[in-house]
Amino acid sequence: MSLPVQFYTLLAMIGMGSFFGAALDTYQRFLKRKSRKVWIVFINDILFWILHGLIMFYILFQVNYGELRFYLVLALLCGFAAYQALFKTSYMKMLEWGIRFVTASARFIRRLFQILVYTPIKGLILLLVSTVLFIGKALLGLVTITGKVLLWVLKIMIKPFLILAKLLWYLVPKPVKKSVGQLWSHLAGVLKAGKNISIKGYHAIRSLFNRKR
Repeated sequence: MSLPVQFYTLLAMIGMGSFFGAALDTYQRFLKRKSRKVWIVFINDILFWILHGLIMFYILFQVNYGELRFYLVLALLCGFAAYQALFKTSYMKMLEWGIRFVTASARFIRRLFQILVYTPIKGLILLLVSTVLFIGKALLGLVTITGKVLLWVLKIMIKPFLILAKLLWYLVPKPVKKSVGQLWSHLAGVLKAGKNISIKGYHAIRSLFNRKR
């Protein structure tokens, strides 16, 4: 490698060391190891090291086509140490400020969404439901009242005919009444017998199906 390439590579690795230190602190801040399960922490650690190894190799490839020298490892350590000594405190303060800012912004957007979108839509839906229920109750009450009025009118209209029918029934000769009574008793017996036969047939078919099962 030429001298300029070596110099750029050295600067790149120092920068990567500082970047790795900031990334590690950020990773530790969001991971919260004590509240995570061991296998989740293990998988996250593996993915973190693989990702940053690939990033470092990509930067190294862009600078000197991937040539690795011993002093580059020292440059990484120097960059990491420089971050720990000079930039860590400031970076952690900025990170915490950024987290608080993002959290506050998310809460503000959520609150704004609730006020401008969620609450009006919810109120509109509740209003529509209340209106439909009110109209339904009103229609049901109207139908009930109308039905009662119609039944009352129907009773009044039928009552004279019932009175007339009773008077005519009193005028019917006794032999005719007796014949009508016998006919009615005969019809009632036929209907009762038919009902009994239907019930017995139903039970017989049901027992037959139960045996097949």
